[in-house]
Amino acid sequence: MSHIITCLTCGTTNRVPTERLSAHPKCGTCGAKLAEAKVQEVDSATLRKAERKDSLPLLVDFWAPWCGPCRAMAPEFEKAARALTPHARLAKINTQVNGDAAQRYGIRGIPALILFQNGQEVARLTGARPAAEITAFVQQHSRNRA
Repeated sequence: MSHIITCLTCGTTNRVPTERLSAHPKCGTCGAKLAEAKVQEVDSATLRKAERKDSLPLLVDFWAPWCGPCRAMAPEFEKAARALTPHARLAKINTQVNGDAAQRYGIRGIPALILFQNGQEVARLTGARPAAEITAFVQQHSRNRA
C-alpha cells in the first residue's frame, strides 16, 4: 500500500509506500521532507491541493499572529506533530495572510483545526487545545488510526 502526499514546500504530489513513511521520505521534485515531525506553514493553493489529493491525514491549524490563544497553542501543536509523525502531518495557515482560506473553509473563530484525508474534511475542532487532546482527536478521526 502507498500514500499520496503533497509536498507542503513545492506543491508536488508524491506517492510514498506506507512502509517508507518512517524513513523520512523526501519530495521527488524539491527534496523537502514529506513526513517531518514538525508543523509546516502552508498557503491557500498548497492547502487546496493537499486537501484534495492526500491520503495521509493532514491536520491544519487556522491561526493569526494577533490571536493570543493561537500563539499559546503553537508549542502544543508542535508537540502533537512530533507524536503523530509519520502517521499524520500537521500544518498551519495564517488566516490574516490567506483570508481566502478562512472564507473557503468557513472559519468563524480561531484557532480552528480541520482534519483532511482522501479529498474531504473528516473532522473539525475549535479553540486552543493541549497536545494530548490534539493527538487523540487525530487518532480518533483518521481512517488509518494514527
